[in-house]
Amino acid sequence: MTNALAAPMPALLPERLPYHRMARVSARHRWWRPVLGTGFVAVACLLVAGLLYGLGSALGAAKGYPEADDGTVEFGPVSGTALDLLAIASAIPVVLLAARWAGRRPAGTVSSVTGGLRWHWLGLCVLAALPVLAVTTGAMLLLPTDGAPPSRWAGWEVFGPALAMLVVLVPLQAAAEEYVFRGWLTQAVGAFLRSPWWALVPQALLFAAAHGWGTAWGFADLAVFAVVAGWLTVRTGGLEAAIGLHAVNNLLAFGVSAAVVDGLKSDDTAADAPWQLVALDLAGIALYTAAVLWLARRRAPLRTVPAPAPVPPPLSIPGAYPQVPAAHVPVPGFPVPYADRTDAPGLPQRAVPFAPPPGDAGRIPR
Repeated sequence: MTNALAAPMPALLPERLPYHRMARVSARHRWWRPVLGTGFVAVACLLVAGLLYGLGSALGAAKGYPEADDGTVEFGPVSGTALDLLAIASAIPVVLLAARWAGRRPAGTVSSVTGGLRWHWLGLCVLAALPVLAVTTGAMLLLPTDGAPPSRWAGWEVFGPALAMLVVLVPLQAAAEEYVFRGWLTQAVGAFLRSPWWALVPQALLFAAAHGWGTAWGFADLAVFAVVAGWLTVRTGGLEAAIGLHAVNNLLAFGVSAAVVDGLKSDDTAADAPWQLVALDLAGIALYTAAVLWLARRRAPLRTVPAPAPVPPPLSIPGAYPQVPAAHVPVPGFPVPYADRTDAPGLPQRAVPFAPPPGDAGRIPR
């Protein structure tokens, strides 16, 4: 015999959104918001960087800096590198503004699923990256240079100011690239596709292309770096692991360049790397990935958040009183305005001022 009272249906749990789907965390999400925001990020980054270069050139010309062959102001290796890093770092507020304005969501949702940068987790990732990348960088310095002249120590009078500038600006430059590629672009594509891999491939190709074309090995190295950094971002629920890897890598690379004469004048990037450097770099990335996954198993950072609940439709009860506009809702103890009274058909159909009953002056209905 069946039970007359059926068991209640269990409530459906809300969908859990991983990092690459965070563009949908707002109830005001619409399909066109990631598209609009991507266009805004692209245009605004170029405009802000151009403005910074323009201001820098104007200040440099006013201070008497020499003019380079291409017509720009020659600031020197330290000041010129600082201007380049600052121009890239300006992308961070652009991305945060795009999330807030175009995405209609908290700006911190680009940082992590918790709505902000998790500084403790970022510190652990930096500590994991330092020994691994220091070893691989040292191994790179031991590789043969194919007949290139030996490098000369620049001296502390050059290296000291350069190192101080790099410690301040390189983390911002690395974080800005993460916010653009692993952050905004990954979430913009992830707003349409559930699989994280489809969201990681476009940003990886664009990241490699943004560094220019040097060698096939260098392009592949940059693409693999971007895919691994993006996967760690989704796996840990935030940009901290990617920022830690990128910042330490760039700081060591720029630091080695600043330590030798004219090292910061070089235009070489990771896109120009030969296969020997790429092999060592990929080994360092693999070791760092293993270290972060080990830390993530012990620390278990938050990886997903609930999706916004859908707004229920208004209740429609048969036989209920019709909806009355808010401006004409009768309040107990107050007379009905003349325009709403059925016993005054000849009066004009507009609300007329009325007075509260005696003794209720100054009170507001709650």
